[in-house]
Amino acid sequence: MAGRAQSPSGAVPVPGPAPRYATWRWATPQAQLILATGDLGRILRFHRDVHGLNQTALGQILGYDKTYVSALELGKRTLDDLGSRRRIADLLRLPPHVLGITDPADTDHRAMLQFGESAVRLAELARQSGHASEAVAELWPLVARLESRVEAGHAEREVLHLLASARVGLGVALGNVLPEERLSTAAHWTAKSLYVAQYFRDPGFCSEVLRLHGNELRKVGLHGAAVHRLQHAVTLAPTSDARAAALPLLARAAGALGDADLFDSVMRQADELLDRVDHTSLFNPYALHEIRLRGLIATGRADTAAGLVDNLPSPTTTVAPQWRVIEQITVARVRLRVGDRNGAHEYLDSAVREAASQRLPHQLQRIMRATNRLLPDINANAALALGQLRQEMAA
Repeated sequence: MAGRAQSPSGAVPVPGPAPRYATWRWATPQAQLILATGDLGRILRFHRDVHGLNQTALGQILGYDKTYVSALELGKRTLDDLGSRRRIADLLRLPPHVLGITDPADTDHRAMLQFGESAVRLAELARQSGHASEAVAELWPLVARLESRVEAGHAEREVLHLLASARVGLGVALGNVLPEERLSTAAHWTAKSLYVAQYFRDPGFCSEVLRLHGNELRKVGLHGAAVHRLQHAVTLAPTSDARAAALPLLARAAGALGDADLFDSVMRQADELLDRVDHTSLFNPYALHEIRLRGLIATGRADTAAGLVDNLPSPTTTVAPQWRVIEQITVARVRLRVGDRNGAHEYLDSAVREAASQRLPHQLQRIMRATNRLLPDINANAALALGQLRQEMAA
C-alpha cells in the first residue's frame, strides 16, 4: 500500500498528519551529538522530545505501532534494510547519511556543501578586492538553493551554518553595490543570518554575524540598533582578532549616533589593539584614521579633525580598494569644513572616478551630499555616475 509501512505485528496504521517540524532543533549541539551516533533509537527519542510526541503519535507518522516504536527506541529491534531507513529519514526530515544511507542525491548534496563553502570564501575575497557585484552573483544562487533545502525540512547543522554564512555575505556585498534607498535589502539579509546564528551557541560565529548586521543597520540610519548589535559583537568576541574586527564598526556607529564618549572609548580600545593583532582590510591604521576623522566630524569636533587630516597613514596591501574612496570623501569633508575648497575638490574628483569604477553608489551619494551647492561640478559628475549605475542595476 503506497505511502504506508506495515509493522511487524501485521497492522497497517494510517499515518497521521506530519507535525510542525522544529527545524532548528537539528542544528543544536545536543542534536549533533545524537545524530553523530547514528543510533536510531536515540534519534527517535530526541525527535519525540522536540515535538512533544508520545510513541503512539510517532508510530502514526512512521506507520508503525507503539510496541514496535518502543522496541526500536530500546534497541530491541533494528532496521537493517536501507528502504526503511531511507523512509524514516524522509519522514523525520533527516539527511540520509545520518542513518547510514548514501545515495546519489545525498552525494550531490554533500558536494554542494563543499562547493558552497568555497563560494562563500571566494565571494568575500571578491568583495574585499573591490568586486562586490561579483560576490553577489556568486552568492545569490547558493542562498536560493540552501533555502530551498531548508524549506523542504532538511535543516542539518552544516546546511544551516553555510546558509547563515552565505546570507550574511550576500547582505554585506549588497551593502556595497546598492544605493542608499535600497540598503535595507542588505540589512534584511544580514538579519536573516542572525536569526540562524543564534541557534549554534558559537560565540565567535554569533559575534561575526552581529558585527556585519550591525554595520548594515548603521548604513540605513538605525544607529541605536547598530550600536546595540555591535556592542554585543564585541562582548561575544572570543579573541583579540574578533574584537579588532568589531571595534572599528562600533566606533563608526557610535560616531553616527553622536555619542562622543562611546566613540572615544572605542577608538582607544582599537588603538590599543593595533600592535597586538594582524592588520586586516578593516583593522589597520589607514582605515582607523578615516573612522576617527568621520567620528570627530559627527560628534561636533571638526576643528580636531582638521588638525589630524594631514596625518594620513600610508595605505598598505591590507587596505581594501573601497576604503581608499571612503577615505578620500571623509578627508574632503574635513577640508570643506575648514574652508579648503581646492583641497576638497582634488580629493573628490578622484573619489568620483574611483567610486564609479568600483560601482559604489552609496559613496557617490556621500559625495553628492558633501558637495551640494559647494562644488557644483563635482556634484554633477557624481550624479551622472550614479545615474549610470542605476541604469545598469535596473537592466
